[in-house]
Amino acid sequence: MKERNKRVLVGMSGGIDSSATCLMLQEQGYEIVGVTMRVWGDEPKDAKILADRMGIEHHVADERIEFKDTIVKYFIDEYRGGRTPNPCVMCNPLFKFRMLIEWADKLNCGWVATGHYSRLEEKEGNIYIVAGDDDKKDQSYFLWRLGQDVLRRCIFPLGNYTKVKVREYLREKGFEAKANEGESMEVCFIKGDYRDFLREHYPAIDEEIGSGWFVNSEGVKLGEHKGYAYYTIGQRKGLEIALGKPAYVLRINPQKNTVMLGDADQLKATDMLVEEPNIINEQELFSCEQLSVRIRYRSKPVPCEIKKLDDGRLLVHFKEEASAITPGQSAVFYDGNRVLGGAFIASQRGMGMYLVDS
Repeated sequence: MKERNKRVLVGMSGGIDSSATCLMLQEQGYEIVGVTMRVWGDEPKDAKILADRMGIEHHVADERIEFKDTIVKYFIDEYRGGRTPNPCVMCNPLFKFRMLIEWADKLNCGWVATGHYSRLEEKEGNIYIVAGDDDKKDQSYFLWRLGQDVLRRCIFPLGNYTKVKVREYLREKGFEAKANEGESMEVCFIKGDYRDFLREHYPAIDEEIGSGWFVNSEGVKLGEHKGYAYYTIGQRKGLEIALGKPAYVLRINPQKNTVMLGDADQLKATDMLVEEPNIINEQELFSCEQLSVRIRYRSKPVPCEIKKLDDGRLLVHFKEEASAITPGQSAVFYDGNRVLGGAFIASQRGMGMYLVDS
């Protein structure tokens, strides 16, 4: 039997990052096994071509049905519920890394590896995700829901690289065409506008939700909208309403099918509620003096303080200005570059009662 501890299963999309991951690990002496998950669209061929060129074992996992039943369903249901989904955050624990671990066990691989721009660090027996060196490509934000059992088997070779350096590395290894390829889409299953995707994959959405009213912060009707599912907090473009000044989406009320509009100052917040936290070490989180939170991918970390509520949710107080608190998105907590955990941004209704006591 081949040595399990030197066999690593690489999630191979056939793109730049997973290709570099395979090459780097091969150079480090690992025996590479590639698996390409077919989750959407045409059968991926680039990965197979690359695997043949590198002389590595390769498998294709056709997971289209399960992907649609879990991740795509979640994506649609979140918009139906008036929230803004973050499919990568859900896909990583529920689908991608779960499948990688299952395939690794099946193929006798001790490790799994991906092309995420993140690093791992062990501290006091726990494995922490650490932001990658490339600020523009860092993907630590998307990984906060991975459990310790998964992280202990992960390798992220690209964490110390920038995208530019990865392209240079591929060129040096003779993969010029691959190095020059364009970027992949952020949401792998959507091409174009997500609203068109909703209509295509949930045809009943317009009949179910229907048109509603734009309102201001006093509840005064401003005009008609196409249905709350087609808007997100902070949105300014594509509202199709003329108010004589820039208007932003402040809140979405799915029960009343209203979308509240206002100016940029009304998007600012001093506090927020988050739910379903996944924290590595709560004592460390609550005692961290340099704690910060990112409330969307690529947003600047905002210094904050946290209070745990009796119902298990967290009340987050921003020490600096934050804007466009969006239910459904992730709040990821950092100590410097190290991820301490995260939670989902909750509905902000009723938050005032907690601020009185805080």
